[in-house]
Amino acid sequence: MDNQFSFSNNTRNDFINESQNKVFDILVIGGGVTGAGIALDAVSRGLSVCLIEKHDYAWGTSSRSTKLIHGGLRYLKQLEIALVKEVGTERAIVHKNARNLVLPEKMLLPIVENGSLGYYSTSAALLVYDFLAGVKNKERRKMLSKSSTLKAEPLLDSKKVSGGGLYYEYRTDDARLTIEIIKKAVELGAVCINYAKFISPIYENHRFAGGEIKDNISNETFEIRAKQVVNATGPWVDLIRKKDNSLKGKRLQLTKGVHIVLPYKILSIKQAVYFDVEEDDRMVFAIPRHGKTYVGTTDTVYSENIDEPHASKDDVEYILRATNNMFPKLNITISQVESSWAGLRPLIYEDGKSPSELSRKDEIFESESGLLSIAGGKLTGYRKMAERIVNKVVELHNIKTALKCKTENLQLHGSDFSSNKEIRNLIIKLTSENTKHKITVEVIKEWIYRYGTDTPIIIDFYKQFLSKNKEPELCFHLAEMQYCLENECVLKLEDFYIRRSSKMYFDIKKINPYIKEVAELVKAFHKYSDEEIAEQIERVKYYEKLALTFKS
Repeated sequence: MDNQFSFSNNTRNDFINESQNKVFDILVIGGGVTGAGIALDAVSRGLSVCLIEKHDYAWGTSSRSTKLIHGGLRYLKQLEIALVKEVGTERAIVHKNARNLVLPEKMLLPIVENGSLGYYSTSAALLVYDFLAGVKNKERRKMLSKSSTLKAEPLLDSKKVSGGGLYYEYRTDDARLTIEIIKKAVELGAVCINYAKFISPIYENHRFAGGEIKDNISNETFEIRAKQVVNATGPWVDLIRKKDNSLKGKRLQLTKGVHIVLPYKILSIKQAVYFDVEEDDRMVFAIPRHGKTYVGTTDTVYSENIDEPHASKDDVEYILRATNNMFPKLNITISQVESSWAGLRPLIYEDGKSPSELSRKDEIFESESGLLSIAGGKLTGYRKMAERIVNKVVELHNIKTALKCKTENLQLHGSDFSSNKEIRNLIIKLTSENTKHKITVEVIKEWIYRYGTDTPIIIDFYKQFLSKNKEPELCFHLAEMQYCLENECVLKLEDFYIRRSSKMYFDIKKINPYIKEVAELVKAFHKYSDEEIAEQIERVKYYEKLALTFKS
């Protein structure tokens, strides 16, 4: 496979130059999954679009979610039928368009005494859930007796469990999904610039017509102009509205969701489990992934520094109490936690409602200046959110040349697989071809489910590094980084470790042994000084500490 696609720092520099010499149809502020989805939707309809992100793509909530493309079973309890139907349907669409990134995940829902759902109410809820989502036969819910539930998951508390329900959700890597959406948008002609911070609005005839932008790499400022500006900054939506003097009426209520990562041998569940928290009216997920099991999430009001939410000791202890209560044989302690992350949900504030009761529906705010802001919503619904806001832009500006939304059948970059069997066949093929090069099936799987059809490019890089007599494990890291530098606009070490590879969450112990050699690769590629790359190494170590330090 030829590597014809390029999305590197050189591309970014070209984009910065290009962005100053035209008026775009849409300027999107925010490079999370919502902004990425808007950029892809708009460019695929024939609109000119520029997206800017003040940090790295997926830097905020879109790399810190529960990493599920799920239908929101619990929203049935809140009678949000339309929301459940929409996101339930979207699961299948997102899976079809990114088969290597969005994977079916068997989910066990234990029924316990005094739980939120009884046997018959669970059966009815899952039946309605399957109907609303149009779930195919082989993935429809199956109700289990007590003995069958304990056989499916022996670690559950046999004294509390009275039965269970098996159903399917879809697991993803939220940051990888976001970057592949960005890459597809760039393929189709979108201008996307990370580390570009929106400083202040530009107005023409009292209309929001663009912004002053700061390049956070060079520290230079420039202007970008557009017929329509869309604020898709997630937790930062109200800050942009404030710059526009339009923070009126509805506003955000930020809530924090924390997840912890444990070695799989500590919590060796057979499938994902979605279980009740005894001390409140919530439920949490335990999900096996890449030799680990991660558990979450919390849901608490957040009003601190929104740039760096982190897990507190109370957050972690809450998750551990819930986990040990459901799996009492384990007695998991805080010292066994390998990593953690905390993300913020940009929900719409409603008087008198607790964080868990706030709607997950998205809303669009239109200011007097014409700024469009979108907030709320779920990872699963990113495509429909994008469709709605681009529809609105087309309507507001009467863009008669705009095509209808095409993203329902638009496969993402690296995800052009027609079936799951095709993915398995590629894994077998690449494994058999590369056994002599010390590449195991586990590594091939990891790369396929991360980079899809671009995996052969990484294998070629690996062979080049291996030919220089470097250690195979180091070559794995170097090959991935080389690919990301050339094809995913990685500008800093943290971009790779946190958002491109998720090693900070699921392989944190493998960072330090190889970080110096990987840093040298980044330094040479970007021509960074010794001081600049040393600062980046320290930044990665800071994030490692943040993932493992839980303050009271």
